[in-house]
Amino acid sequence: MSHLLDLTAVQARAALEKGDFTSVELTKAYLDAAEQTKDLNNYVAMSEDKALAMAAKSDENYAAGKASALEGLPIGVKDLFATQGVTTTACSAILKNFVPPYESTVTSHLWSDGAVMLGKLNCDEFAMGSANETSVFGPAVNPYSPVGGADLAAGGSSGGSASSVAARSSIMATGTDTGGSIRQPAAFCGVVGMKPTYGRCSRWGIVAFASSLDQAGPFTRDVDDSALMFQSMAGHDPKDSTSATQELPDISGAMAAGVKGMKIGIPSEYQMDGMDETIIKLWQDGQAWLKDAGAELVEISLPHTKYALPVYYIIAPAEASSNLARYDGVRYGNRIEEGGSLDDMYEMTRAAGFGDEVQRRILIGTYALSAGYYDAYYLKAQKVRRLIRNDFDEAFQSVDAILTPATPTAAFPLGVKQADPITMYLNDVFTVPANLAGIPGMSVPAGVNKEGLPLGLQILSGAFAEDKMYAVAKEIERSAGFAATPSRKAGGAS
Repeated sequence: MSHLLDLTAVQARAALEKGDFTSVELTKAYLDAAEQTKDLNNYVAMSEDKALAMAAKSDENYAAGKASALEGLPIGVKDLFATQGVTTTACSAILKNFVPPYESTVTSHLWSDGAVMLGKLNCDEFAMGSANETSVFGPAVNPYSPVGGADLAAGGSSGGSASSVAARSSIMATGTDTGGSIRQPAAFCGVVGMKPTYGRCSRWGIVAFASSLDQAGPFTRDVDDSALMFQSMAGHDPKDSTSATQELPDISGAMAAGVKGMKIGIPSEYQMDGMDETIIKLWQDGQAWLKDAGAELVEISLPHTKYALPVYYIIAPAEASSNLARYDGVRYGNRIEEGGSLDDMYEMTRAAGFGDEVQRRILIGTYALSAGYYDAYYLKAQKVRRLIRNDFDEAFQSVDAILTPATPTAAFPLGVKQADPITMYLNDVFTVPANLAGIPGMSVPAGVNKEGLPLGLQILSGAFAEDKMYAVAKEIERSAGFAATPSRKAGGAS
């Protein structure tokens, strides 16, 4: 059944409709694939019985002519989404063995549209990291890691999601993006990763990291699959006070229309010292592809972009400090109780339950919010965030979309950056601005470096203008003709 694993979601959906194979057969192929590639550590919990039951129901729906948009397609779920009856730990010791009695809104949408849940995917603890190395389960591994060589980072925080889609152990996967946690791992693993406009996908039932930045989105093999999954995930949710009410634009129509006549912004600020020369060349290639397709390139300036990273690392930890206060062993989380006072119990519970990076961000955030420092750090960061948003608002008055590199480097070996938090944080330098501005962004695989590792280009568009982003992404995908496959995927290298 390994040939089933090479089908995109759109192709598999069409084949299921024709009866070429059943959803149960497709699901079994993916469960086998997850077993074959378990050394990549991208799944942290499998739900085989649930998957096969959901697949059997999908086959009944096909037989009755009642198949939905994602009917019978096997999906992996980042371990940040609450899944009823299936463990949800945020890859943290403090939530070990937590089984939610409820379902997140986003996954509810997917199951309503017929998707099949394979299991829960690895991620950085509470989504705090850029290499999936802070997970209590250990890091997910990039399937492009050389056989017999050093294991490479799958990216973070949604490393398991990117790794599973690239390794053919899920046909699609959910992720969340707070500062680049979908787009960066997608670029590292040679898949398509998309962060919608803030508010497009409900945050209800997703373990919170930074509430004004978090947004759910899809990981897929190609741009068409991304559009399919995004339209299922999105939608207004009255349970989420930040959920948007705007209707989705005509994404299929935009992709069919192409980029002719569109204006594409090229920001000078997105070239930095130490960037991989191959990435600079790829960015230039992307500009040429769009120009050849009839788009007009426009030089733009986003002058406050240079402040995005420091602003992010004040606002995100501050919100994390507030959100994670609930994990105290009383309201939420595993309790460590060895006598002593209530304060002792709090301290022991949080010291044992949270890893180093989570503790670091809680301490930074608590400091930024403390009396005497709130105005100097948090309030000032919020003001600069507004300036970053203003830069994008002004740019999108004259351009339809913006093209940038997705990451400053290709995937790096696991362990080489973990000791230096600042070096690790710089991985998100190109992705963080979109989260601060609340605009959509997508990473599309567009080339490889001299070692054969994937490189991505990032497309940004104005808030709620995902149709323009998808039109550009489709053209980049068509022009790039990205055909690299990982050496450590289910079924072996192609």
